Amino acid sequence: MKTRKENTKNRDQESRRDSREKRSKPTADLKTTIIQFLQFNKGKAFSAKEIGKKLGLRNRHAEEAIPAMLDHLAETGVAQQLRNGAYKFHAKTTSKTGVVDHVSSRFAYVVMAEGEDDIWVSSEALNGALDGDTVQVAIYNHTTGRKPEGEVVEVLQRKKDEFVGVLEVRAKYGFVIPDNRKMHTDIYVKKEDFKEARAGDKVIVKVTRWPVQDEKPEGFVTRVLGRAGEHEAEMHSIMAEFGLPFEFPEEVEAEANAISTDISAAEISRRRDFRDVLTFTIDPVDAKDFDDAISMQQLENGNWEIGVHIADVTHYVKPDTDLEREAFRRATSVYLVDRTIPMLPEKLSNGLCSLRPREDKLTFSAVFELDHNAKIKSQWFGRTVIHSDCRFAYEEVQDILETGEGDFAEELKLLNQLAYKLRDERFRKGAISFETVEVKFRLDEKGVPLAVMPKIRKDAHKLIEDFMLLANKQVAEYVYKIKKGKEKLTMVYRIHDAPDEQKILTFSNFVKRFGYSLNPEEDKVAASLNKFIENLEGKPEQYTLQNLAIRTMAKARYSTDAVGHFGLAYAHYTHFTSPIRRYPDMMAHRLLQRYLDEEETARKEVYEDKCKHSSEREKVAADAERASIKYKQVEFMKNAADKDYEAIVTGVTEFGVFAEIIETRCEGMIRLGDLDDDYYDLDEKNYRILGRRTGKIIAFGDKVVVRVKETNLDKRTIDFELVALADGKPLKNTSNGRRSKKQQAEPDWDF
Repeated sequence: MKTRKENTKNRDQESRRDSREKRSKPTADLKTTIIQFLQFNKGKAFSAKEIGKKLGLRNRHAEEAIPAMLDHLAETGVAQQLRNGAYKFHAKTTSKTGVVDHVSSRFAYVVMAEGEDDIWVSSEALNGALDGDTVQVAIYNHTTGRKPEGEVVEVLQRKKDEFVGVLEVRAKYGFVIPDNRKMHTDIYVKKEDFKEARAGDKVIVKVTRWPVQDEKPEGFVTRVLGRAGEHEAEMHSIMAEFGLPFEFPEEVEAEANAISTDISAAEISRRRDFRDVLTFTIDPVDAKDFDDAISMQQLENGNWEIGVHIADVTHYVKPDTDLEREAFRRATSVYLVDRTIPMLPEKLSNGLCSLRPREDKLTFSAVFELDHNAKIKSQWFGRTVIHSDCRFAYEEVQDILETGEGDFAEELKLLNQLAYKLRDERFRKGAISFETVEVKFRLDEKGVPLAVMPKIRKDAHKLIEDFMLLANKQVAEYVYKIKKGKEKLTMVYRIHDAPDEQKILTFSNFVKRFGYSLNPEEDKVAASLNKFIENLEGKPEQYTLQNLAIRTMAKARYSTDAVGHFGLAYAHYTHFTSPIRRYPDMMAHRLLQRYLDEEETARKEVYEDKCKHSSEREKVAADAERASIKYKQVEFMKNAADKDYEAIVTGVTEFGVFAEIIETRCEGMIRLGDLDDDYYDLDEKNYRILGRRTGKIIAFGDKVVVRVKETNLDKRTIDFELVALADGKPLKNTSNGRRSKKQQAEPDWDF
């Protein structure tokens, strides 16, 4: 593995660049150029001399390089050498398009379309492609039972041209060492392009020259984020790494500030008025934007009218405006550990659209008449005006539910009873009862994490969730059932495909090793998963196995195709309840109003493109949120007390064992090279490692005791030292204590 230390060959590119530019054709492009030429002339054969002539490569260097390159291409299967010595494109070689996943400094995969095998490509054969780039890859040496191998022929589209990293300075130039673990090359920067950055600064660098052969990409610093390791610099670097905006464009802010805060009598007259009905919001204690409110009143027939009132964002954000275009571009708000990057400017997200208490607010509502068994007797959708009586935090509501005392205690108790019945009905019909564990941080004024705690979901959280699910489901069903001739109306659905049969079968076989059973049959998998989750309750491996189960599921996404939501067991489902922070909810509002007004269906292809964009932005947001959490977890463990922690083994690889600390949910690695009591082999089939001499076993799901050995904030990684095994026995150390630095640096070859 290459170190990040500078060496003359790799770091000083100036003289190489000068000599390269004197040639008639860059040597680094020779392989790609020849492959493209042979591809274009499929079926025709050429001698090395003819290829040089056709390509205009007539210098001495090319005369030597072309035959050697053709021999290499023939050896790897890209080209075929005929008896007369001529070369042609190998008839059995195929060329496809995919996306680079640069998983290691040694190799990458080019990820193909779903259902196709990914292509293994050595780093030397990437031809300047970087992680995330869309490339054309020539495929060869494909034998049964092995992953197909190939070589990047052409970079079709760069994923991005700006990268975040730490500036390392030399006398006349510098290098930016990227934060991204899948970026395995530094970026060369001339001294005049530092933009006042100093050594050790976190910066954004824009690439102006892409890598060829073993050279580095070249770029210039566009923004200095601050000193590496400082809270603001690190949060900004995560934002930049994932392409998140730092501020709103001036024209967007101006457009938002120009919107009137007054609600006219004429506007109120066009809406159903709920201002005299008991209404409240329930949100996190530190929330600033309140998307949703609930109203309730008892009807004369004894049933309950429950209103789910959602901020009427599309009343303020009109099509073909700067506000609309920026909302679509962002597509979602992003929640990092210390800040929100909103989809809408603050005047809208925290002001006009936020359903703050004791203020008249414009809303789009789903209103249900429910009996005492939570069965829907009637429903109504439309635009409304509300006046929230109270703003609750989850903790307040939970306390009221548990003690029976506090404001609106009877009403909250009734809502909770109805929510339980809605939830029971959902699970009875096959919804999956996954309960993922998230973490939250307590930060000091400088952003340093003082504590990391799991978020615990209680009845107060689930109460709100159940009524939001009801509204989303009923809106989707309502639109789906409207008929315009034979044509179904275009709608934005939140869909979740049934899990892949092979993945479920593989997971079923996996959990058998831990004493659990799972039925992979399509019509029984949901009930079986729920039983599996129930059996995991309270076990040390609960969250580890549950997270693995979630990974076997398909990813939820947005689509105009109503294929249903497997996880919720809904035939039709949409996102209607969070338009302040999700663009698809804005689309759902517009489409619902369109059909309430009995207009023609919207263009499906337009909304499908918007759905794809929204799904992509949602993934970016989730990745950024995870990165910020991981950074703060590493920072917390770096500053945590030097003590032993109980952990669960979450994975085993040929180079180490992953474990997650139970107390903080922080994951790190126990490197095999650090286990000096024995030499351990990976038993991949049984998800464990075995000691050759002692016979000790460390397996997936085992409880172990670890101590933090090293943290790397730039890479967001933690290395653990193994203190004791699952049986509680301390790990023996054959060197009678920790190894010397010299011993630590030497591999354990003597076994």
